Amino acid sequence: MFWKKNNNNANAAPASKAPSYSSVKIHPSVDQGVVAGAPNFAGGTLHCKCASNPVEVKITGNSAHNHVCGCTKCWKPTGALFSMVAVVPRDNLKVTANADKLQVVDSSAAIQRHACKECGVHMYGRIENTGHPFYGLDFIHTELSDQKGWSAPEFAAFVSSVIESGAKPDQMGAVRGRLKELGLEPYDALSPPLMDLIATHIAKSKGVLAA
Repeated sequence: MFWKKNNNNANAAPASKAPSYSSVKIHPSVDQGVVAGAPNFAGGTLHCKCASNPVEVKITGNSAHNHVCGCTKCWKPTGALFSMVAVVPRDNLKVTANADKLQVVDSSAAIQRHACKECGVHMYGRIENTGHPFYGLDFIHTELSDQKGWSAPEFAAFVSSVIESGAKPDQMGAVRGRLKELGLEPYDALSPPLMDLIATHIAKSKGVLAA
């Protein structure tokens, strides 16, 4: 006869409870939980943080590959450990107000980040190198929009890089724990599908794969 566990045994050791990392702040848009996007979302407008004459960028259609990013080059709101970045086709992005306030943060970078000269907010990032795997996609911060329905963040990229922004190495276990609680799988590069896309592009350019 098989032994059967008695769930009413008062002497049984209490089940161990998984630790919670809810006190770890990642980004204001996800700290209270990841909000699902709307499948038929038609797009919206992004605004910089200027109180008057803000830069306005119109996006047609929804974003894709939204994620939180730990790199030191992406713009993030004050106090946030990560930025939140998504992509849209460059033909779907148009600056509709105060374009004269924009300037490129670092012209030598692969992603030309166009920021407001007054408030410093990055309005979009554009790749001009036609040979780049992500050429044709612009990078945006959907939190700059008042509209709801943008694609939800799916993963966390370049997680270790938050150390370069001041995070303590001994806190990284809690950071990764919180990301997993939120359903944002942590990677120290991009997500596997995006890394595969990059590798496929390079393989085709070298003739290893048929174009």
